Amino acid sequence: MLDALARALRLDEAEHAHEFAARLHVDFGGLEPRMRNMPRLVFLDEASRHLYPEWEQVGRETVAYLRFEASAHPDDVELHALVGELSTVSAEFRRWWARHDVREKSHGLKRYRHPLVGELELHYETLALPGDDRQTLVTYTADTGSPSETALRMLAVQ
Repeated sequence: MLDALARALRLDEAEHAHEFAARLHVDFGGLEPRMRNMPRLVFLDEASRHLYPEWEQVGRETVAYLRFEASAHPDDVELHALVGELSTVSAEFRRWWARHDVREKSHGLKRYRHPLVGELELHYETLALPGDDRQTLVTYTADTGSPSETALRMLAVQ
């Protein structure tokens, strides 16, 4: 169905891929601009607590990634404002930020509890884009022949 819709709308390959990615996690285009931010989504969007069966681990990792970014960009006013905002509204964020854990997002495994296709276990790899250390590309893949691969295929046609 998604392929048919993409053809009807004459979406190019990038637009089609975006529509598929929006089905996996969240449609960033449908969010208010302020919420197009993973730390905000993890800590301020209640749906994240359901999407990630290991939400606490995701939250701790998100804080550690954010601390890594803060150390790389100590003069970033918007980043400091984000940390302040999350510290104000989330006891978990405040507690984990105080631990001073630092982690660079490079690769790992992420588990999802998707409302349409159920449990997913996806490997991720992060690629820093040349010329801009603030932009990264994160790819997610499922093991060949796994239930997660089947679920991704089902998600692509819904």
